[in-house]
Amino acid sequence: MAIDVIKLLSNMPAKTASDLHLRVNMPPIYRVHGRLLPAVREFLSREDMENLIHRILTEKQRQRFDEEWELDLGLNIPTGERFRVNIYRERGTPGIAFRLISNQVPNFNELNLPKILKKLSTQPRGLILVTGVTGSGKSTSLASMIDYINRNKGVNILTVEDPIEYVHTNRRSIIAQREIGSDCRTFAMGLRQALRQDPDVILVGEIRDAETMSIALSAADTGHLVMSTLHTLDSLQAIYRILSFFPPHQHQEIRHLLSSTLQAVISQRLVPRCDKPGRVPAVEILIGTGAVRECIVDPAKTSTIRDLIAEGASQYGMQSYDQSLMWFYQNEAISLELALENSTNPDDFKLRVDGVLSGSDRGWAEFASTQSDLSDESEEPENNEKKAE
Repeated sequence: MAIDVIKLLSNMPAKTASDLHLRVNMPPIYRVHGRLLPAVREFLSREDMENLIHRILTEKQRQRFDEEWELDLGLNIPTGERFRVNIYRERGTPGIAFRLISNQVPNFNELNLPKILKKLSTQPRGLILVTGVTGSGKSTSLASMIDYINRNKGVNILTVEDPIEYVHTNRRSIIAQREIGSDCRTFAMGLRQALRQDPDVILVGEIRDAETMSIALSAADTGHLVMSTLHTLDSLQAIYRILSFFPPHQHQEIRHLLSSTLQAVISQRLVPRCDKPGRVPAVEILIGTGAVRECIVDPAKTSTIRDLIAEGASQYGMQSYDQSLMWFYQNEAISLELALENSTNPDDFKLRVDGVLSGSDRGWAEFASTQSDLSDESEEPENNEKKAE
């Protein structure tokens, strides 16, 4: 190949690139801190793309791609980097998207995640969902939560992923990671089999259908901690998305089951920093309190969940997107322009910045008082961890 794609991949950490996009008749494109930048000037031909696909896929994977025209896989290259790869077709030609995966699972401090996630990670049972658009850091946040459990509790963790992204090693817990296509056929089948393997914690890479959602809810209802992702913008949409998996005559039954099992919904948006290169996560957190459970069960009250989120900071550790954005803005990590662009209510956000809305509004003052630097809670030292025997 005229373009050394493996070299482009190996250069991604130094370039601080999160993704590499390859398509026919265009140059390779890096995504760096959210921006798309050409990696080199040369264009890729169809022959280049087909040769690369032949190089990185096994015969079984090539056959599957030829049949389904879509393929997800994990890829390791000789220099040690690992990638999540999606191969697809567009206008009759192949395209590839590579996502760089860190060899080390980042902790909550490194990711600027709210400290309530530590408490949520140690819940003994229930359902925790991480939501957001593609590329919003859902998988990384879940990996950090699994890593925290692995370092601090002695439990049996099972994951079903498509593909496996972060590779975990046994610490205080034991962990088994299964990949769709090589270890199990579907999320639903992998999750169903996981229930027969004595799990304490189950991670499902993504919930895509009613069968997987139903099994996840049942597993959470029978005493397991189940963690997964959904592609929704916020917590309220996550509830409606779960209901949409099922026919209308089952909605009330699902509402009751969801209300009794939901521990939390964590929704994320990545916002570029203005103080240094990188991005910070604006995070909305919904906790399954008694009032929230009542709103889930009663269709007439479900839409009021957003108000409960903004008001539940001090007592429950909840926070809204706008509260999270305001915190980063006041600490000069993000610009006002980007805070407004990512806020749920830009007009109210601007009024609050201008001081028109009182800082003592219900919920906002409590939220501000609960925020502190995560660095004051040190991570558990490595030498105190006991390897699973």
